[in-house]
Amino acid sequence: MKRVAAVDLGASSGRVMLGSVGDGVLELSEIHRFWNGPVQVRDTLHWDILHLYRAILEGLRTAGSVDGIGIDSWAVDYGLLDASGRLLGNPIHYRDSRTDGVMEQVLQRVTAAELYNITGLQQLPFNTIYQLAAEGMLGQADMLLMIPDLLAYWLTGQAAGERTNASTTQLYDVRTRAWSPVLAERVGVSMKLLPELREPGDVIGTVLPDATGLAEGTPVIAVGSHDTASSVVAVPAVNERFAYISSGTWSLVGLELDAPVLTAEAREANFTNEGGVDGRIRFLRNVMGLWILQECQRIWGADDLPALLAAAADAPPFAVLIDPDSPEFLAPGNMPRRIEEHCQAAGQELPRSQAATVRCVLESLALAYRRTLRQAQTIADRPVDVLHVIGGGSQNELLCQLTADACGLPVLAGPVEASALGNILVQARALGEPLPDLGAMRALVRATHQLRRYEPQGKPADWDAAESRVFGTS
Repeated sequence: MKRVAAVDLGASSGRVMLGSVGDGVLELSEIHRFWNGPVQVRDTLHWDILHLYRAILEGLRTAGSVDGIGIDSWAVDYGLLDASGRLLGNPIHYRDSRTDGVMEQVLQRVTAAELYNITGLQQLPFNTIYQLAAEGMLGQADMLLMIPDLLAYWLTGQAAGERTNASTTQLYDVRTRAWSPVLAERVGVSMKLLPELREPGDVIGTVLPDATGLAEGTPVIAVGSHDTASSVVAVPAVNERFAYISSGTWSLVGLELDAPVLTAEAREANFTNEGGVDGRIRFLRNVMGLWILQECQRIWGADDLPALLAAAADAPPFAVLIDPDSPEFLAPGNMPRRIEEHCQAAGQELPRSQAATVRCVLESLALAYRRTLRQAQTIADRPVDVLHVIGGGSQNELLCQLTADACGLPVLAGPVEASALGNILVQARALGEPLPDLGAMRALVRATHQLRRYEPQGKPADWDAAESRVFGTS
């Protein structure tokens, strides 16, 4: 039996989870949960990285003696270190406005087609390459570390990168599985800034006991450090004919493939080819996700999500719809007002209640999932029999049912803590547990976790009409 700690950082909260893995055993318990979110300092939106590190240490000390530690987090954001290893400033949040208009400037130096041919990445204005093009401290920096790599460096003193997160930067060659010197040169990033890359399962180093208060000799193990890479490890699929939605603040909707799809069709549809564990490709597209609902709740001061969902379930269907990926929904702010303005611009009636707004958000997300999933199957030539919804959004019963209805596929919801489970499974294998491949890991998830099944209901023609209203397609 292996006992490991998973540090799992999401865009709104972080947690330290304790996992036990053995013959027929896969158990997970929460040791410490803590707030995470943007901190506005004058005109810049930061992450509070020192708060996160302190909270992680508190959780790891509470966990006690473990066989390993793994860290996963959101993608694209980074810290810059000087030659002495000191952090040059709090990492800037991907929702900060510094990248406004930067993508268009970078695309004058390297075409979108060339970028896609090298990286296979979806064009998003906050990708690391655009953040670095807007970065004011590159001249003072000696090394760039993505968020999980930075935290591992503080724990161990060993600076390294991990491939699944590197693959989200738009500086990584998806074919060679290495940093791209061509792209680095085009955007003025010195190759010396980019760390050596490790595979999920490699040992980064052992903890520094004097600096951390943790047990000497505990290995810190590279996992799928992009949280979606860890989440997909824990998709309880029985074969390759599955799709997944990693559902949380963001929704990552896609397929798992053996090789990237770098066609013009994939680029024009804005699909991304991100690295996965064991060399797999996560062929997916980001959909705005539950961020919109979370911001609505914040503005309303409404903490009772079950009550909101119950009222939304009784609200009239398809009354109001939005495109959840519209840029106005990206930044923090008054989301209910933005939804009203979006509807007004589209010539729709405005949602007249909180329930109507929630129904609008969830139906619109289901429509975006439907559109994305259908495009993914066509472009990758991969038919799908079942849709797995994992992560926190798998607990949202109304969204899961609407997703099954919209996509015309059975939805299997769970596990909730997929990213932490994938994290501990990769650690356990590195420590000697007989989990030779993803199939074995997923079989253990199926054997130890209960899933909820949602069958499609309603009329497909209604969803066809709704999709046509929002996206102009059917």
